Amino acid sequence: MPQEEMTNSEGRMTNSRTIDTRHLSIVNPEKTLFELSSPGRQAWSLPELDVPDLGHNPDSTAELGYVPRPDNGLPELSEIDVARHYTRLSIMNHHVDKGFYPLGSCTMKYNPKVNEAASRLPGFTGLHPLEPDTLTQGALRLMYELAQMLAQITGFDAVTLQPAAGAHGELTGIMMIRKYFEKRGEQRDVVLVPDSAHGTNPASVTLSGFKPVQIKSNSRGEIDPGELERACSTCVACLMVTNPNTLGIFEPEAKRICNIMHRQGSLVYLDGANLNSYMGVHRPADAGFDVMHINLHKTFSTPHGGGGPGSGPVAVTKALEPFLPRPIVTKGQRDREIEGQSGRTLDPFFHLDYDCPDSIGRVMGSCGQFAVLVRAYTYIHMLGAAGLRDAAENAVLNANYVRAGLEGVYDLPYKDRSLHEVVFSGSNLREYGIKTLDVAKRLLDYGMHAPTIYFPLIVPEALMIEPTETESRESLDGFINAMKQIADEARTNPEILRQAPVTTPVRRLDEARASRELDVCYK
Repeated sequence: MPQEEMTNSEGRMTNSRTIDTRHLSIVNPEKTLFELSSPGRQAWSLPELDVPDLGHNPDSTAELGYVPRPDNGLPELSEIDVARHYTRLSIMNHHVDKGFYPLGSCTMKYNPKVNEAASRLPGFTGLHPLEPDTLTQGALRLMYELAQMLAQITGFDAVTLQPAAGAHGELTGIMMIRKYFEKRGEQRDVVLVPDSAHGTNPASVTLSGFKPVQIKSNSRGEIDPGELERACSTCVACLMVTNPNTLGIFEPEAKRICNIMHRQGSLVYLDGANLNSYMGVHRPADAGFDVMHINLHKTFSTPHGGGGPGSGPVAVTKALEPFLPRPIVTKGQRDREIEGQSGRTLDPFFHLDYDCPDSIGRVMGSCGQFAVLVRAYTYIHMLGAAGLRDAAENAVLNANYVRAGLEGVYDLPYKDRSLHEVVFSGSNLREYGIKTLDVAKRLLDYGMHAPTIYFPLIVPEALMIEPTETESRESLDGFINAMKQIADEARTNPEILRQAPVTTPVRRLDEARASRELDVCYK
């Protein structure tokens, strides 16, 4: 019978909870709506019609193309049945408002509720994308100012807010690079991708018509400038860099790497998914990067997970600015007469500029994920410059706190200090027949979501842990203690890990089948 121990910030045990895993099974599993259904039950009650009911006139309904279907096959439920069903499901689900979420590269940050309140203001939710500029000045101003703030944070000259997510931003950036070389009349067909980059990088390269070529990392998990010198030539369009990379390591030779590429006339693309670790501390454009995408749904704290919503603005230098997706939000002036006064005044006027002859065109309908833009705008304004830097520094501090707490318990393949995340390996548990997957499943029994596992691919049995800046020391201590307890269970009672999770509403899924069929079996 394992014990889950929780300690306070001084390391003293505050409570102890025993988890008896020997006889646990699914208790009171939630029924489906169809199983809860009862004939004749309904969630509404309306008065009798006081106008003719077309549904009772076959001739009238036939003209309208309406055929009554008394039995439509839908479940019949009362309002309280529906409310309780979805409430019970929401309690079963793990989410960032409920518990610790060290989900690696996805950066499940806590989302301040003020962001949600701002995004739900009627003036924003009531907008239609086809309304004229004169009726959408507030929204256009917000987008213009957000783009300006992102440019200031990253050091670039211009920003598009259109892309819907990070991978979409990658694709947009690479398409602009392709258009850049086409405009110059240069034939370049290769993009270099380090083995420590995000997995979407090669996909974006291929979709843009380039050929991805992998660059091996050195023994420290960094891009090897010597290897890059050998690989770079005039047929290379760009190098894609994730910095800090997926090992949580900041590339110390970033400026030298950019210089190597620029000497060959090539560009350097920065995957900005990990901007959370250095915003307000370092501006990537200052190191020589030419283009980057920014994950608003990670760095700037908007809801993320389950497929969206997301937003992946792309920032570029002056050389790439002509190729930004259109339309672009611009700021001008307009005359306004003041009632009761003589003369005119000049007011700022924001509008969508479609006159962009070298643009790669639209990459998304309207102007992007507007509600996400509102949340990010609110987040940046609430924190300010000092707050953004403080958030980045705390993210780095928290990751290294976890690193120090678990070093020696799990393998640590790369010894350099981490930034926002630390990558361990569960290889040392193989001798007990335990895999990283078992560790991740067992964490669910301790009320914590698992970190990213088996990524990056260059680390066997990888555990990528990213706690983010919003987690307290007590939360981190609880996670560290749980991970230590699981490592101890691997040695003393490995069968518990192989059966985990055992306290969740749904037990371990048949993952191979789940990836192919919607109807899955439980072990």
